[in-house]
Amino acid sequence: MLRGMTLEASIPHRPLGMDVGSIRESILDHLEHVRVRDQHTTSDRDLFHAISYAARARLADRWHRTRQRDWEQGGKRVYYLSMEYLPGRLLRDALYNLGMLEETREAVRSLGSDLDALLEEEEDPGLGNGGLGRLASCFMDSMATLGIGAVGYGIRYDYGIFRQEIVDGEQVEHPDNWLEHGSPWEVPRTDLRMTVRYNGRVEPRTDTTGRTHFEWLDTDDVYAVAHDIPVPGYKNDEVNTLRLWKAVPVKEFDLAAFNHGDHDRSVVQRGYAENISRILYPNDAGPPGKELRLRQEYFFVSASLQDAVRRHLGRHESLDDLPDRAVFQLNDTHPALAVAEMMRILMDEHHIDWSRAWSITKRCFAYTNHTLLPEALETWPQHLLDKLLPRQLDLIREIDKRLRADLEAQYPNQPERIAKMAIIEQRPQGHVRMANLSIVGSFSVNGVSALHSQLLREKMFPEFDAYYPNRFRNKTNGVTPRRWVLECNPGLAGLVTEVVGDDSWVTQLEKMRALEALADDAGFHERWNAVKRDNKVSLANKIQELHGVSLDPDSIFDIQIKRIHEYKRQLLNVLHVVARYQEIKNGKIPAAPRSVIFGGKAASGYVVAKQIIHLIHSVASVVNSDPEVRDHLRVFYVPNYRVSWAERLIPAADLSEQISCAGQEASGTGNMKFAMNGALTIGTLDGANVEIREAVGPENIFIFGLTVEQVVETLTRGYRPGAIYDEQPSVRAVIDAIAKGAFSPDHPTRFEELMRRIVSDGERYVHLADFGSYLDTQRDVEALYLDRHQWTKRAILNAARMGRFSSDETIRDYARDIWGVPVD
Repeated sequence: MLRGMTLEASIPHRPLGMDVGSIRESILDHLEHVRVRDQHTTSDRDLFHAISYAARARLADRWHRTRQRDWEQGGKRVYYLSMEYLPGRLLRDALYNLGMLEETREAVRSLGSDLDALLEEEEDPGLGNGGLGRLASCFMDSMATLGIGAVGYGIRYDYGIFRQEIVDGEQVEHPDNWLEHGSPWEVPRTDLRMTVRYNGRVEPRTDTTGRTHFEWLDTDDVYAVAHDIPVPGYKNDEVNTLRLWKAVPVKEFDLAAFNHGDHDRSVVQRGYAENISRILYPNDAGPPGKELRLRQEYFFVSASLQDAVRRHLGRHESLDDLPDRAVFQLNDTHPALAVAEMMRILMDEHHIDWSRAWSITKRCFAYTNHTLLPEALETWPQHLLDKLLPRQLDLIREIDKRLRADLEAQYPNQPERIAKMAIIEQRPQGHVRMANLSIVGSFSVNGVSALHSQLLREKMFPEFDAYYPNRFRNKTNGVTPRRWVLECNPGLAGLVTEVVGDDSWVTQLEKMRALEALADDAGFHERWNAVKRDNKVSLANKIQELHGVSLDPDSIFDIQIKRIHEYKRQLLNVLHVVARYQEIKNGKIPAAPRSVIFGGKAASGYVVAKQIIHLIHSVASVVNSDPEVRDHLRVFYVPNYRVSWAERLIPAADLSEQISCAGQEASGTGNMKFAMNGALTIGTLDGANVEIREAVGPENIFIFGLTVEQVVETLTRGYRPGAIYDEQPSVRAVIDAIAKGAFSPDHPTRFEELMRRIVSDGERYVHLADFGSYLDTQRDVEALYLDRHQWTKRAILNAARMGRFSSDETIRDYARDIWGVPVD
């Protein structure tokens, strides 16, 4: 601030124009004065950055006003803690939300460039892996659109999960250097840094009043430096903040060591610190990876809580009313250490006694569970916590001790129940269960679909559900219609706007029900199908351009795009492709050609998932090169699948594959995105598929396979897929073809072990038990596709009835039932 001047005087409010001329001048100004380019040196990347800065400058006006208003009103704030965010490209999103897309398009055209081409210059921010991160970004979008004051906290990873390359059919991981050319969206707050501590020892100290306090001494410290990204609401002048923490050393450079010739030691602390925010999800198969993962989780939790407490005390005198002014939503168990860290901050830094500190803590946190896989519920060995976070382990042990005492009083002589509910496993050096810590330390626990929430209460945590009445609830996931209809499918968005009468459906998705009145209208069908075909042609052209693979836009575009995992059953889809291939080779030509498209990444240490990717490519190679087959069936795998690819694939899909083993998928959100864009779903009664079926009508979705109860019964009585293999020649033909090298002639036994897994007793994802039903249902798909009127009618009804799956509705429910914050 200039000496002797008020902030208002030194930085006057100067709203920027939204007309074509003003936008054009902003772009040129940024090119000349920020990128330092002229007409001879400007590249497409320079122009993309200049357009982004012009948009960000207009967001900045609204960002300032939003933060100032939130501060002055002092209302309750939502802090969303997530290890992952997958926001996708941000420029187009900002232009839509600001309401200046067409003006910017015209401004760019006047400069001799094409905006759509320049949008391709933007890198997808590498801040997440899959559905968890994309959900977090949808929620941030909806909170801003609904006027809820919120901050999303996470880590500013230098490198994302990884960039996937396919070499000879196999996944190869490369660093995802999404920041190579810088990001025009992030605002480094180098003056806003929190000290995060590790290692050291804990010593008790007695003060003059006789109270014992604990000091965490001799720690290894790093700084967490804030980097902010604006999150705009849709045409409402609201801009929230995504605050990402970058780890930097407290001691940047050891000059003495360097001058003594020990050059490596001079930068040891830098490497130790920066590795924390280097990469998303380091391979944690070994001890070093596990330790780095734990350091990451504590790093962003500690920095975020310190920041939130700092802000609260800047406006309020006491932390006793923190639960009335702030709510911290834990997005899965990655931020679970927040419970112990809040206790440390309250007790050790603000000298609040246990009773008050625990009362504040457990009224601040709400926990969302995202998994039904027991192995996915995080646990940490005590010896690692004792080494890395000794004070937090002390606090967790005390929470566990008090919990056990309460449980023993309520459930005498029930040691098994108490053992299940304990935070620390009852065995020597038992692990700390982060889900249990989250449940005990939160006032609310929610699942993410009706089925998932039911299974949480009845199967995974029935003891907690009985002990904490009304703590467990359901909040079915949702997706933002801004990105997943308006932005990625402008043809469909234009149709909907015309039918509704305005664009109010963008924030009130239930208004898409107006399409139902035209579900049987032949003229509207023609326009609907023209939009779908345009999207398919656009996708086919992009795939041809980038990868040299030709897909027929008149074929069924059958798409499965998601993280590669056995429970998601990409392998079941491959078996279907092989069965279809064999039918064609035997002279049974399908009436409708089909293009089967896969996309997704396998965790770098997940060997079976990587074998599935290899199998898909091996099958694709044979199918696509066979002249008898390729006009009727094609297979394509999208390499390095990410949000920007999803935005191309989803609008072009005819059929959405949601085929996880029932009882394994918590919710899914891809199923919602596809249906919103008029794809029909083939799926099991798993996750949110159950609620989608209820919403669109059972006649408008293809359901197959065992139910959750039937899967449990099948596994309980002794599932023997080998018997299915022995008794069904068609199944045996598919398995044998893969196992004996029909799709890997250079290495005939390459997939033998993979096939052995799915015919082995007790195979937990019941691939073969569902295979016959899946094939029959795929035949139903083909028959309906040939009836163009009925297929189009059902596609329209799917899109029309997806209003409840807008993330706006989900966030309204969170705000009303959990957070206690008002909604615009």
